[in-house]
Amino acid sequence: MKRTLIAAALLLAACGSDTETDEIRLLPAEAFRRTVDGKAVELYTLRAGDIALQATNYGGRVVALWTPDREGRYEDIVLGYESLDRYIDNRGERFLGAVVGPYANRIAGGRFTLDGKQYTLPTNDHGQTLHGGMTGLDRVVWDVVSADERQLVLSYLHKDGEEGFPGNLRIRMTYSVTPENEFRVDYEATTDAPTVVNLSHHSFFNLKGEGNGTVLDNELTLRASRTTPVDSLLIPTGETADVTGTPFDFREPHAIGERIGADDPQLHNARGYDHNWIADRTTDGDVEFVARLREPTTGRTLEVWSDQPAIQFYCGNFFDGSSVGKTGKPLRYRESVALETQKYPDSPNHLAFPSTTLRPGETYTHTCIYRFGAE
Repeated sequence: MKRTLIAAALLLAACGSDTETDEIRLLPAEAFRRTVDGKAVELYTLRAGDIALQATNYGGRVVALWTPDREGRYEDIVLGYESLDRYIDNRGERFLGAVVGPYANRIAGGRFTLDGKQYTLPTNDHGQTLHGGMTGLDRVVWDVVSADERQLVLSYLHKDGEEGFPGNLRIRMTYSVTPENEFRVDYEATTDAPTVVNLSHHSFFNLKGEGNGTVLDNELTLRASRTTPVDSLLIPTGETADVTGTPFDFREPHAIGERIGADDPQLHNARGYDHNWIADRTTDGDVEFVARLREPTTGRTLEVWSDQPAIQFYCGNFFDGSSVGKTGKPLRYRESVALETQKYPDSPNHLAFPSTTLRPGETYTHTCIYRFGAE
């Protein structure tokens, strides 16, 4: 069934079918093939089960991800652009589909102290450092270690002092698709000097299809009893907060829009949901269920599994429709969600938070699995 669905969809695309909702319309590799900073950029297509994924080694970006709905009709469910040029000369959301780091999320004031030495980073978000700084890992060309129909392995050396971070950080990132309709991301990193590391994946999902409408009717489940509250600059206060009785309690499914307009200081600070939830983990380091998203009109579902202590949920509060996606549809307010497994934001500045320090001889690892279905 799974092989038949994806094979039939790709055949329709190859034959030029005009039944748009039944076909997978792969982006042409030529639109991403060029040299950037002396390194070759390409587009790679992965297929398994009922899904097809396209990614480029520029920023490790997932640019398209096709999954079927309950009727077997395909849509591309991630936000992105149709060519490499639009990612390089990007006038909209910067982090579409990218790997973010070397420190995902925010570091307050662009400063942290490690082993008694203060490090200063470029600030790119209202005086804070967001997702690695001005360049980060999303605006560089990754080296391709290997590529086949099921797996893409990328590597990057984030050099000592790059964006202000200490240590030569060697990163290996593997994108895989599986017969179980999973998109799996595995990270490994080592360093030659003490540093801080927090990598994450930043696809924006719309289970209706890119540009096809609101996510406020999507039902979200988060296996998390606490959050890390933030100030008006979205920097953690250092506290943790119980979600019981608040708009942040998604331990049972709730529509995203059900309580997003509540008179809650945290919702005011972020203009909606853009917060870090602390996962209710039962093991120390195993991959566990973290979140589930269900889109009621198509029946598409997305589960998130991870070995990380937390997840950032963001529902597109800062999109305004001024930029368009791959098919010319506007990328509008609250029409996508990001579900980023991670350690806590600003951990280097909060001793009570789980450590993000990586030292020579240690290996940072992180697994995140996005599992797709329909019901």
